[in-house]
Amino acid sequence: MARASRVSDSRKYPRWFMKKTVFCLLILSSALGRAAEYVSTNNVVAFSTNGASIESLVNEALVNNPELNFYRTEISAAKAGRRSAGLLANPEVSGSVGRETAKERGSGLSAEGVAWSVSIAQPFEWPGRLALRKAIANRDIELAELGDERFKTALAGRVRALAYGLFAAQEKATATREVADRFKALREVLVQRDPAGLTPMLETRVIEATEVAMQHNAGDAELAARAALLELNRLRGASPNAPLSVRHPELVFGPAAPIDTLLAQARTNNFELRVRAVELAQQGFRVALAKNERFPTISVGPEYSENNGLERDRVIGVGVSFPLPLWNRNTANIEAAAARQIQAETSLAVAQREVEGKVLEAALTYEAKSREINEWRPDTVEHFREAAELADRHYRLGAVEVSVYVELQKQYLEAVSSLLDTQKETLEAAQSLELLTGLSVPLVSTHKGAP
Repeated sequence: MARASRVSDSRKYPRWFMKKTVFCLLILSSALGRAAEYVSTNNVVAFSTNGASIESLVNEALVNNPELNFYRTEISAAKAGRRSAGLLANPEVSGSVGRETAKERGSGLSAEGVAWSVSIAQPFEWPGRLALRKAIANRDIELAELGDERFKTALAGRVRALAYGLFAAQEKATATREVADRFKALREVLVQRDPAGLTPMLETRVIEATEVAMQHNAGDAELAARAALLELNRLRGASPNAPLSVRHPELVFGPAAPIDTLLAQARTNNFELRVRAVELAQQGFRVALAKNERFPTISVGPEYSENNGLERDRVIGVGVSFPLPLWNRNTANIEAAAARQIQAETSLAVAQREVEGKVLEAALTYEAKSREINEWRPDTVEHFREAAELADRHYRLGAVEVSVYVELQKQYLEAVSSLLDTQKETLEAAQSLELLTGLSVPLVSTHKGAP
């Protein structure tokens, strides 16, 4: 019965039908797999298109940047040095042991025995020396904390500039690739036609040459975006190949403070000047310490000795010892410390002039660039984009000359590049002013599509 059933099934479904069915199932499964892959890819693209905000990248870098650990450990080391600077020197233990032979002159009696002694001495620094060492150690902690604060401020500014630079590079790459593809499509259409006459042939060559230049520019723009991505990933502690896209920021630059205010704030808040001032104060303590070290360290402690000869003698007392400053009055160290103090004063004065020059330069750059941005129309780039698309359509219809068409495409890219570069330079000038003066430039950063 089972054999008859298999025969009837094979007659009902021929072999060729079974093969076709299996083949169709294989095609269907492959198509479903590709569809799933397409959906997954589109989801990833959609997620990356949303992008990250600039401030979220700054917060991520301030948490995950690997160099932050260096400054944290520097602060810990300075605090450990402060604890050791406040400790007294360890007590010193000394002792001796030997064989004693004693002989009386009158009787001629003699005896031998053991003689030994032990003493403990505690060194005491000259008054004020321990306090000076603590003051120097406190300045080391202050320098370490200033270094950490300066690095975080510089890191935040660098990440902001890099994040906007990445966005600008990606926008340039997209626009350049768009124009390059437009020239490529047009060139493919023109090549299929048979150019009748010299003018159509020359126009085709113009299109081909411009396409080559645009493809080259698109490659350079993509490489620039890649370089910005690598550095940004390094600063935020991510993998070098980690994908990242920055959400479109709308930057609104407010007016900076007056020059006199910026210079006054720089003299007070600038990290470089604060470091130089702390170093100068620390060097003053070093000079005082060198002068204090002219006086000796006094060691005081109990002593005990015992002699077991003819008689048993014991001596209990207090010992005091200190070096005599006869040949070394610490003059050389005092002169060296005083010379370094003069160097610190000179460094502070030079740094102040350099900082004032940098503040003036950054303020002038910010003012000029922000004024340039305010003079632009908000929809300048969109108008050029529409004009480039319109020229492409009408050139295909023969209503626009090739020179106008090429010039509009180039002007569209130049407008995009100029706007993005100017905003990037303005943002960098604002970050420089904040790092130099400690004052944040009024900067409003919103994002398109953000709630």
